[in-house]
Amino acid sequence: MTFYDIARYFSGFDAAGLAVMLTTWFWIGWRIENPHPDRPSVSVLMNGYRREWMRQMVTRQPRIFDSQVVGLMRQGTAFFASATMLAIGGGLALIGNLALLQDVASDLSLGAAPEIVWEIKLVLIIAFLANAFLKFVWSHRLFGYCAILVAAVPNDPEDPVAFPRAAQAAEVSITAARSFNKAMRATYFSLAATAWLLGPVPLLIAALATVTMLYRREFSSRSRLIMLETPENTQS
Repeated sequence: MTFYDIARYFSGFDAAGLAVMLTTWFWIGWRIENPHPDRPSVSVLMNGYRREWMRQMVTRQPRIFDSQVVGLMRQGTAFFASATMLAIGGGLALIGNLALLQDVASDLSLGAAPEIVWEIKLVLIIAFLANAFLKFVWSHRLFGYCAILVAAVPNDPEDPVAFPRAAQAAEVSITAARSFNKAMRATYFSLAATAWLLGPVPLLIAALATVTMLYRREFSSRSRLIMLETPENTQS
């Protein structure tokens, strides 16, 4: 089966839905990581809190709390990495047994399409999941590096290396969080991509709904307003 034979099974709406899906995925990632200075995203605000955390860590004795926080972040990334790996396995297994999916499609009156159509739609979902998995794994490793840098910060706050080493730990933590956030966005869009199994219009709606949700959480959520408050403004 040639490319043109496959293409005739997809309409212009399919191409439009796929284009919107990929465009919104790239755009929201860029917008979150490169916001206007007057309107920072939650992710950018958290970077400042991470740097402040490491500055406070230098004078905190003992540093059990800090090590626990880093450990919890590693556990979170490990959990999501395992979950995406299982989802990838499920997707590959479904590709190997498309008869089940075709039966469901028939029950839902979605029409009879050749196996290659369902395979392409499933590959899009698996591609998002694979992207998320790789970023989760890298984030997990970076949080491990951060833990080692935290342990390398001298106990004496007067040590000239203490604050520079803490700043290094903060930047590695920020890099790890950036990879984690990218992985989460890919996971969200993998869920949206499942709407393509229902057709191009559901795919378009799911893509727009996903990017709207991510934008609201990063730029219009209650949690963002709390992060923007200064201690003076929170006192009653």
